[in-house]
Amino acid sequence: MELKDKVMIITGGGTGIGRATALKLAAAGAKVVVNYSRSETEATDVVRSIQQLGGTAAAIQANVGIEAEVENLVTETLGTFGKVDGLVNNASITAHISMDDLDSVSSDVWDTLFNVNVKGMFHCIKAVAPHMKKQSSGVIVNMGSVAGVTGIGSSIPYAATKSAIHTMTRSLAIALAPHIRVNCISPGAVDTRWWEGNHDMMHQLAGTLPLMRISTPDDIADAILFQLTQDSLTGQVMIVDNGQTL
Repeated sequence: MELKDKVMIITGGGTGIGRATALKLAAAGAKVVVNYSRSETEATDVVRSIQQLGGTAAAIQANVGIEAEVENLVTETLGTFGKVDGLVNNASITAHISMDDLDSVSSDVWDTLFNVNVKGMFHCIKAVAPHMKKQSSGVIVNMGSVAGVTGIGSSIPYAATKSAIHTMTRSLAIALAPHIRVNCISPGAVDTRWWEGNHDMMHQLAGTLPLMRISTPDDIADAILFQLTQDSLTGQVMIVDNGQTL
């Protein structure tokens, strides 16, 4: 897919990987919808930065865990730009709970993480799919994690949600073919605000990295753009982890 003049929705687009992806998409000529749940100031700043560079963007609020808000997000996108060509399912949350602290893993933690990380991504895909099918083209990138491969991460529920996303990616790639491609990026440790105050834990979980570096949001954004533009790629979970899982 050529990105110029394509309309791309990025959930959780105000910070971290979402922000980096929004800026790179806009630089490639895409029209960007920066979705946010609570980070309005940050999302507005991303839109302003894109517009200052001559790009086109809009910030739209929606909690992806609430299906009605997701439907409104897509409706507003269509009303503003007339179509939707791509979705970067980036919005996720976590809970920092030691892997051996089972008592702290409450039902509320399970429900909250699954509601956003798994059901939220499905809500977004379900909302954009009819419009992509109508135009016989579309591409979706989901945000997974190496935690979903190794089972080790910021918490057991987080790892479980990411494993579910990896499986859902493959299922949807089959269900939505041939006109809609669905892939997944599975990052290792990434230096984002998620780890503010928990950098020691981030390095501990990352372990000994063969490349001796922690990924930046720009690193992951580059991988996302590759999946968006590579027309032969679907149903793939791409690990970007500096060798963490070797």
